[in-house]
Amino acid sequence: MRLYQYHPSGNCYKIRLLLNQLGLACERVDVDILKGESRTPEFLAINSNGRIPVLEVDGQYLPESNAALFYLASGTPFLPADRMGQAQVLRWMFFEQYSHEPFIATIRFWVAFQRSAEKNAAEIQRRRPLGYAALAVMEDHLRHCDYFVNNTYSIADIALYAYTHVADEGGFELERFPHLQAWLARVQQQPGYLSITD
Repeated sequence: MRLYQYHPSGNCYKIRLLLNQLGLACERVDVDILKGESRTPEFLAINSNGRIPVLEVDGQYLPESNAALFYLASGTPFLPADRMGQAQVLRWMFFEQYSHEPFIATIRFWVAFQRSAEKNAAEIQRRRPLGYAALAVMEDHLRHCDYFVNNTYSIADIALYAYTHVADEGGFELERFPHLQAWLARVQQQPGYLSITD
């Protein structure tokens, strides 16, 4: 397997974390999105959407981080075997990509990596409350359980953890959310845990 990635990306980190927890080896190919390397003809031949990550498996290319998580987790304890459990995992993974990542991850990227917070100040002001709303949904759910689906650690947790645990890099105040913070600590205690910097 080969992972085309921008190392600081939470979407890429999700895949590295699950691979490590599964004990699977994977070659990493760094793609610097700040230098436009995901927009070259060579990369666009791999993913015409021009985005990372892309997981290459047996000569086939699988873009979209949560699709890669679902593929890797199938048949493992990281994905429930029952249909409702799988649907609940997908529920939270869709939530992560639609209601969480566009606000929390995007602000982090502008603030911490692109250094364009001033340029994007109006958009950050618009998006920040939506990021806090997503964190509040997570906080409410975690009042009643330790993990997001069936009270068991799964790829739903991995998907949500990736950008949540670095949300402070975009100026989000995670101390507002004690149940969420306790969940972050539980994820970090999982066997095979890997830091986003690793």
